[in-house]
Amino acid sequence: MNWNNLIQPSLILEGSVLNLTPDMIRKNGLKGLVLDVDETLVPIKAASASVELQQWVEQMRPCAKLCLVSNNLSQTRIGGIARSLNLPYFLGAAKPSGRKIRQALKAMDLPVHQVGMVGDRLFTDVLAGNRLGMFTILVEPIIHADLALRSHPIRNFEVWVSEILGASITPKTKRVTKINKSSGK
Repeated sequence: MNWNNLIQPSLILEGSVLNLTPDMIRKNGLKGLVLDVDETLVPIKAASASVELQQWVEQMRPCAKLCLVSNNLSQTRIGGIARSLNLPYFLGAAKPSGRKIRQALKAMDLPVHQVGMVGDRLFTDVLAGNRLGMFTILVEPIIHADLALRSHPIRNFEVWVSEILGASITPKTKRVTKINKSSGK
């Protein structure tokens, strides 16, 4: 597999993970999601899940098994977030290593092709998921309001390198915007 395939997400979601819907999960034949934590589900310094995230998890539960896999080593912080969402979790994943993701897949008891890897980073989340043969979903990072005015240098660097390597992280056919909530869809 060449580099552009390794860092090419299967689905690029405009906005945060909260824009991922059960319908999108079903349409892509997924029965489980491995979720990155920092800046995918919560801002980097957050110690608990927002009400909106808790509601999103409850909306996703009927259609997909969910598991958190974080590179973060903080049992207190990641464990607290996982408990607030009532989800299993794995710490110290060292993504793009697939070891902890494979443990999550085993715990979910699902074949790799039925599980999506959801994250905000190309060179950790997407790369790890693609190496394992997962459906990969790139979301925009959730950034703490105090840091929102700052640039996101790691993400910007990843986008720049991905373009040099030939991956397109903005393919029109794979970019999805959440359907308007007021329409009931």
